[in-house]
Amino acid sequence: MYADRLPTAVRQLLTDILVVLWVYGWIRAGLWAHAMVEKLADPGRKLQEAGTAIAGNLGDIGGKVGRVPLVGDELTSPFSSAADAAGGLAEAGRQQQEIVGDLALTMALLIVSVPLALVLFGWLPLRLRWMRRAGVAARVRDEPAGRDLLALRALAGRPLDELTKLGPDIAGAWRSGDAAAVDALAALELRELGLRPARRR
Repeated sequence: MYADRLPTAVRQLLTDILVVLWVYGWIRAGLWAHAMVEKLADPGRKLQEAGTAIAGNLGDIGGKVGRVPLVGDELTSPFSSAADAAGGLAEAGRQQQEIVGDLALTMALLIVSVPLALVLFGWLPLRLRWMRRAGVAARVRDEPAGRDLLALRALAGRPLDELTKLGPDIAGAWRSGDAAAVDALAALELRELGLRPARRR
């Protein structure tokens, strides 16, 4: 109820601020969710690091053992197999990090996309429509024909209780070309659009 009594320009400003805060809040929520899910990649990162280190150490040992005369090749085989297994662990850790990274990105996009869609397809078209209407009204408000159009728009679109406050027979006064009635109706429509009334000439 109180918001309805606020001037249109103030309502538009408050709505714009709320929409910006809404979008910012959901973007922060998406970034937070991304960071939380990314923490699940820590075990995979440690597994990759450990597997890589073990594979490297086993490869070094195998290289040194391979230099033993006569039996070096036979002694190297177990170390090579163990190094391959450790490399497999490192690869598994890397793949786990990729999966977690994809999941984190997907969750963040889902969290942000729904609120952004509401803004883009709900609020933004209404905001652009108001801007177009206000822009046209601002261009024509100082012209006699423009005031007539604004008055007609007020008669067609404003609630009856607002119209009756302008006079008991405001429609009749408008039909008869009463300048005061035309100005009052035009001012009513301009106020609804958040604009100042037309300047009198």
